[in-house]
Amino acid sequence: MKMRRKSDLPVKTCPICNRPFTWRKKWERDWDNVIYCSDSCRAAGKEQKLPYR
Repeated sequence: MKMRRKSDLPVKTCPICNRPFTWRKKWERDWDNVIYCSDSCRAAGKEQKLPYR
C-alpha cells in the first residue's frame, strides 16, 4: 500500500462539536458508520437524544 498524505485522507464533521476529523486506521472497516470525533462527543450525542432528561 502506498503512503498517503494526511491532506488526502477523508474528512467528516462532528455533529456535536462541529470540528472536522480525519480518517484513522482504527476506523478503517467502519468509516461509513463513524459519526462522532471522540468518546465524549458520542456520550453527549446520546445524552441529547434521551427524551426523559
